[in-house]
Amino acid sequence: MANNGLRGLLMALLVATIGPVTVAAAAEHALTLHGSPKYGPDFEHLDYVNPDAPNGGTLKLANVSAATFDSLHPFILRGTAAEGIGLVYDTLTEGTLDEPFTEYGLIARAIEVAPDNSHVRFYLREAARFHDGEPVTADDVAWTFRRLRDEGHPQYRAYYRDVERVEVEGPRQVVFHFATRDNAELPLILGQLPVLPAHYWAGRDFAATTLEPPLGSGPYRVVEVEQGRRVVYERVEDYWAADLPIKRGRHNVDRISYDYYRDGTVALQALKAGEYHLRQENVARNWATAYDTPAVEAGDLRLAEIPHDRPAGMQGFFFNTRREIFSDPKVREALSYAFDFEWTNENLFYGAYRRTRSYFENSELAATGLPSEAELAVLEPWRDQLPARVFNEAYQPPSTAETSRRANLRRALALLNEAGWQVESGQLVHSQSGRPMRFEILLVSPSFERVVLPFKRNLERLGAAVSVRTVDPTQYQNRMESFDFDMTVHVAPQSLSPGNEQRDFWSCEAASVEGSRNVAGVCDPVVEALVEAVIDAPDRQALIHRVRALDRVLQFGFYAIPNWYIDRFRVAYWDRFGRPAENPPYGLALDTWWVDADKARRIDNR
Repeated sequence: MANNGLRGLLMALLVATIGPVTVAAAAEHALTLHGSPKYGPDFEHLDYVNPDAPNGGTLKLANVSAATFDSLHPFILRGTAAEGIGLVYDTLTEGTLDEPFTEYGLIARAIEVAPDNSHVRFYLREAARFHDGEPVTADDVAWTFRRLRDEGHPQYRAYYRDVERVEVEGPRQVVFHFATRDNAELPLILGQLPVLPAHYWAGRDFAATTLEPPLGSGPYRVVEVEQGRRVVYERVEDYWAADLPIKRGRHNVDRISYDYYRDGTVALQALKAGEYHLRQENVARNWATAYDTPAVEAGDLRLAEIPHDRPAGMQGFFFNTRREIFSDPKVREALSYAFDFEWTNENLFYGAYRRTRSYFENSELAATGLPSEAELAVLEPWRDQLPARVFNEAYQPPSTAETSRRANLRRALALLNEAGWQVESGQLVHSQSGRPMRFEILLVSPSFERVVLPFKRNLERLGAAVSVRTVDPTQYQNRMESFDFDMTVHVAPQSLSPGNEQRDFWSCEAASVEGSRNVAGVCDPVVEALVEAVIDAPDRQALIHRVRALDRVLQFGFYAIPNWYIDRFRVAYWDRFGRPAENPPYGLALDTWWVDADKARRIDNR
C-alpha cells in the first residue's frame, strides 16, 4: 500500500473472497487484505472520532521547509503541489488509522471481487457529487485511471502495472480487469484511486502545472492561493459524504490554512506568537529547549507526546549505486562505519532518537535477530546469489556504543582495502583505475549540515574527498528526479501492508525511470523476486515473513547508512481545540480534532 509517503492520499461493500483476501461472509461492507475488518456492517463511526464534534472555526498550520509550492496539481511529476491538496479529492474507498489495510466504501457503495481475482467491480453511490454539483460517474473513474497511468506521475505506472484494462459497464458501474490473478492487493489499491472530473479537465492540459483551484469531490475546496506563501481550504458545507460512517466526526474545521516558512527558527517564533495553531516538532533540540515560555507554563500552549505504531521506514544517507564509486556493496558498508550515531544523538539530539536498522522500522515487518525458519524458506532459492551473512547474521549498523570511533574507522579502512582502495599520500585511491574517492553529499535543508559535517570529517579521516552541497528546493527536486547526486539524505516510507508500491522503490525498471522512488538505483534480481513474493503473499503471516526476507537482503545490500527514528508524535498546539480521548495507532488523525469555541475565544483574547 502506498503511504507518503506523497505519500496513501465507505460503507456498504459487496465483498468476496479474493484468494487470500477475506472478509466476514455476511458483512458485505468492507474489504481487507488479510484477516477480517474491524468494523461491522452496521458501524456508525470510527472508534477514534467524536461523532458529535461541532463544526466551525479555523485551523492554521505551517509548512516549514526550504521548499514552496508552484502548483495545485498533485498527480504529475512537474511542479511542487501545495500542502493539503489531497483534502479536495475523494477516493473510491477509504482506509482507517486503526487497521493495517482495510478499505471501506466512499465513492463506491459496493465492491465485487471475482472469486479467482481476475477483476474487481465498483458500484458507485448515486449521491456522490463533485463540488459543481455534477455526479461522479463510472466514466470519471475510467478516465482518471487512464490519465494517471498514461500522463500522471511515473509511480502510477508501477503501481497499476498489473491492471490490464478498465471497462465502464454503466453510469455507476466500472470494472478493472487484471493481468495476473496472484496480486491480491490490486482490488484495494484500486479503491485508493482519487476520482477526478473528466468534464473539468476537458480542454485543460493534464500534464501542465496550474494554480487554478481544482474541482474535486472531497470535504474541502481551495479558496485562497498565494503562490509559494499560503493556501487556504474551506469546508464544503453540503459535502455529499459528510454523514457516511467512515466520515462522521471528521473534517470538523471550517477553514484550514497553510503558511509557508523557509526558516525553521522564524516558523517556531511565529507559533509562539500565535500566527498559527499547531506544529509537529521534528527538531529534537527545539523540543528540549525552545518551549520554555510563559504560554507553556500557563497551559495555553500545550506540548504533547503521542505514541504511535506507524512504520518509520528508512531514513538514511542513501547511496546512488548508479555511480561507479558506489557500485560495490563492500565500499558502501565501509563508509557506514564513518557515521557515529551515538555521538550525534547525544550531542545534537538530546538523546531523543533510536537508531534505525530496518527498512520497515517500528513495525512487526522489521527483520530482527537471525532469520526464522519461515524466512529462511523464502530466502533459500536465492542462496547462491546472496551473501552468506544474510542467512547467518543479524544486521546491525555500526555503533560506537561498545567500541570506539577509531576502531570503526580502522574497520572501514580494512573493508576499503578489500574492495581495492588504498591510501596514498593521505588520499583514498582505487588501486586499478587510479581514481580518487571523491563524492558530494547533496542536501536541501541547511539545518542538516550540522549532522553531515561530523560525518564528513570522519570520511575525510579515511582519505575520501567529500563535499557537502545545499541547494534550493527546485534544484534539489530536479536533481533527485534525474538521479543527479552521489549521496543524499532520504526517507523511504513504508506502510503496514507493503505491496505494489515496492516495485517503485526497488525494481530495475524504476531504477531507470526518472522521478521514481528508487533513489538508490537498486537493480537486483533477488530483490525483484522478493518484491513480487511480497505482492503475492497469500496471508498476513506469509506477508510478514516475505517482507522480513526482503528487509534482510536490503540491509546487507548496504544501500543506505541508517539514521534514526522516533516512535511518537511531538505536537505543540494552542489550547483552542478539542480532540478524542484516544489517538489511533497508525496516525495523528488531526482531521478528528475540532475547534472548541470557548477555548478558542479565550486564547484569541489573551
